[in-house]
Amino acid sequence: MDLHRFDNREILNQEFAQKLVQVLEEAIEARGAAYLAVSGGKTPAELYEVMGYKDLNWKAVTIILIDERWDAEDKKDSNAWMLRSCLLKNKAAAARFISLHTNNPSIEEAVEEAEKQLAAIPMFDAVLLGMGEDGHTASLFPGSRELEYALSNAAKDVIALTPVHAPFQRITLTKPRLLRTRKLFLHLVGDSKLAVFQRALTDTDPLTMPIRAFLNHPATRLQVMFAPS
Repeated sequence: MDLHRFDNREILNQEFAQKLVQVLEEAIEARGAAYLAVSGGKTPAELYEVMGYKDLNWKAVTIILIDERWDAEDKKDSNAWMLRSCLLKNKAAAARFISLHTNNPSIEEAVEEAEKQLAAIPMFDAVLLGMGEDGHTASLFPGSRELEYALSNAAKDVIALTPVHAPFQRITLTKPRLLRTRKLFLHLVGDSKLAVFQRALTDTDPLTMPIRAFLNHPATRLQVMFAPS
């Protein structure tokens, strides 16, 4: 695990966006396509705004959400709405988007459809994780009955999960699917998030703080991108 510190979020957003674009450019050059798995939430919104203006062959890029709230996709509390508002516009509007919130009538059918779409992507080029104050990442929430399975090596790529202390049922990618990536990033802004991260480093139990499942994985070295404000 490597921790990269930036003076403020503006510098972080510029340098992180350029790093992600570099990763995607290298993937397109090597394999003709690039796959970027991203988080929702408030923290990455400004980063996505910066990325959307970057010069890149966006038509060769597929963007995938790593989790979604089981809620109407056009509502403002969905991750898909946030992504369309911040990233999938300007130059990045040409990218292909795989939404986890499909038109299926049930969450089980949506999970099944997402599994089929992800089956065509053997490996991501970059995964962008976030982290909540409780140590969750994606929609891998502590206390949820599905968590142990979602963190196991036997887990399917996508599952439905019901948080104990957060609203909405969720669709989330699991640990083994998230780790199937060439680059793994954790995006943190604010001293309070750094304190949570430092607490995560004091133990190894991922059931109490799921972000721990990604801190020291031998196959994928985590790059932590942090700014204090």
